[in-house]
Amino acid sequence: MHLRLNLVALSLLCIFTPLVYAEGEVLRLKLDRTFMNLPKGDEETPAFISAQRVEGQTENQVVASGKVEVRKRGQAIFADRVVYQQISKELVADGAVRVEQNGIKMQGPYVKLNLDTNIGDMTKPVFHLAANNSRGSADILHMEGRQKYTVQNVAYTICPIGNDDWMLKASQLEIDNDRQIGVARNARVEFLGVPILYMPWMDFSLSDKRQSGFLGPVFGSTARSGSEVTLPYYWNIAPNRDATIAPRAMAKRGLMINNEFRYIDKNYAGEAHLDILPNDALTDSTRLRTSLKHTQNLGYGLSASTNFNYVSDHTYFRDLSNAVSSTSLTNLVREGVVSYGGSWWNAAARMQSYQTLQDPAAPVLEPYRRLPQITVGALRPLAGANVAFTGEFVNFSHPTAVNGRRLVMYPSISYPLITTPSFYVTPKFGVHHTYYALGDNNLAALPDATRTLPIVSLDSGMVLERDWNVGKRNYVQTLEPRAYFLYIPYRNQNLLPNFDTAQADFNFAQMFTENRFFGSDRIGDAKHVTLSLTSRLLEANSGAERLRVAVGQRFSFKTPLVSLVTPEQVTNNKSDILFAVLGQITPKLSLNSAFQYNPNQGREEKLNVGARYQPESGKVLNLGYRFTRDSLRQVDISTQWPLSRHWSMMARWNYSLQDNRILELLSGLEYNESCWALRLVAQRFATATNELSTGIFVQLELNGMVRIGSDPLNALRQSIAGFTKLNQPAVVSSEQGLR
Repeated sequence: MHLRLNLVALSLLCIFTPLVYAEGEVLRLKLDRTFMNLPKGDEETPAFISAQRVEGQTENQVVASGKVEVRKRGQAIFADRVVYQQISKELVADGAVRVEQNGIKMQGPYVKLNLDTNIGDMTKPVFHLAANNSRGSADILHMEGRQKYTVQNVAYTICPIGNDDWMLKASQLEIDNDRQIGVARNARVEFLGVPILYMPWMDFSLSDKRQSGFLGPVFGSTARSGSEVTLPYYWNIAPNRDATIAPRAMAKRGLMINNEFRYIDKNYAGEAHLDILPNDALTDSTRLRTSLKHTQNLGYGLSASTNFNYVSDHTYFRDLSNAVSSTSLTNLVREGVVSYGGSWWNAAARMQSYQTLQDPAAPVLEPYRRLPQITVGALRPLAGANVAFTGEFVNFSHPTAVNGRRLVMYPSISYPLITTPSFYVTPKFGVHHTYYALGDNNLAALPDATRTLPIVSLDSGMVLERDWNVGKRNYVQTLEPRAYFLYIPYRNQNLLPNFDTAQADFNFAQMFTENRFFGSDRIGDAKHVTLSLTSRLLEANSGAERLRVAVGQRFSFKTPLVSLVTPEQVTNNKSDILFAVLGQITPKLSLNSAFQYNPNQGREEKLNVGARYQPESGKVLNLGYRFTRDSLRQVDISTQWPLSRHWSMMARWNYSLQDNRILELLSGLEYNESCWALRLVAQRFATATNELSTGIFVQLELNGMVRIGSDPLNALRQSIAGFTKLNQPAVVSSEQGLR
């Protein structure tokens, strides 16, 4: 027997009939809107009641029993028995009560709820939050509307039903669905039944929304600083601004405060760092790091940026950083830039200097300061040709080396000729003019000088294609021969200073450039032709490149003479032969290799081989070998590989055969359960010529709640290409950026 009655209609019936009992028929009446008073922001909607028996015991009270359902938009209440007071809108339900509303499900033996205000209480509730798939149980659940709940003496977890590996137990837990946060008081976290963390107050996210609060404590140990603990506090200042304040206590050194502030807006963005160790117990000095990166859109094509970095001493990063990328820093840039970008021309003005961190065992020369550097570039089509101009003025300043000003002007014109879609020829002519005015520290008495050189080039090539079916896959194979002729006459440049020029590495990109040097202080003489042949394998449907094979060589008609040190001694005017193979060989295997062979002496000069096998997420093997004659021989192996259903291993071995020393050694294990993960990682890497740093990371991550211990994830991502975090993150930290 099933009956549906409108609550207000029932109250009207009760005026004329002391007892209403319906059996064998179904009545369904809408609730009068004038009796509704929903929370602000909701539309007024009717409510319906369904039960096996409904009684109007008084003019105000209605009693429903037997599989009772009370429904209202976005809300449903199920119970064995419901008593409803029509004037006060109070509802009392008992017997297998279940309430579902706005992403939360609650079950308990008894509930008292006002349908008008959605304020009420449930005893002994068991609840489930859809936002983060969490669940819990408590003594009392108090509803303060449809979006806010408070539970007393609660046990809360994200673990699936039947798994209570970790639990958050608190005297009170507030759940705010509007802000998507939970706030616990007198909270302790139990892992495998053992309390591991207590906090009088803590909050956590119910989704990926940023929120203020303490992040998980970070524990660690290094040989240089001893045992340490960091307790970061994340401050969500505004939707476009946040900060992280992280006190870091080190057993050997003292208390360090790390501060990060980030901001972003429509026309600007940036981040600032201020890290200070007031009194390092090992060095008896204050250690400090500051940095500021800022970009600004000024409008009308104008923009500005600044990048400022400073540390208090040369060994700051080697002593206090746990990242390989930081310990190898040598030059910290300090610069400010104002730039303009127009439709066909651009310009920039830069003030740039560096702080150089020295390793006593391998000192380096401090770079020149550019005070200022002004650059101009332009490119405009004219009668089918491309007219270009590149200009630069730099004032180079150095405390010990020769100072000077350099002006560079390089106008050029090129004319692309495309006779067919697969054939092109581009002749180009330019004049490179340089002027030097030398100043302080000119110990060699170098005179002011000018240099003017014509530059003539001819670039040509073809792109031939054919369809190729391999198995059931359709590909397009290309054949791309290319010839590049370059002529630059010889000028003796031995009396010119060298402010910012270095020898460029010989590779496929450099083969087709005009200058074999980086910078403008040396322009290499050239009378040569470069030939290359490239073949690509492209997917016919998507155009994605799957494989590329290339070979190239340069042939000189005249021995080049310009050099940074002494004239080049070349007995044969054939360059080294370059050979490269790279691409996605199979869906699981990729290859990147380059080989440089010297035909004049019949020996290899360089070899770089890298292969990656990644059959699925969380399973990757990287193999690498790097060789440069007389300077480099390295083996690099890294992997992330499952050992069983729960255990995975991570490792990297980067070894220099040339120096017979380890550059980096990393090994680790990770255990993944349905709602938590445990990581144990040890890392050892070179921080200087004769120095090594050792770090040990132990981290317990309770999914969606907290990470406890030292975080190895950055080290794993930097050391193992293709590393995958196996458990999906549910908590957003300050490292994840503003959204």
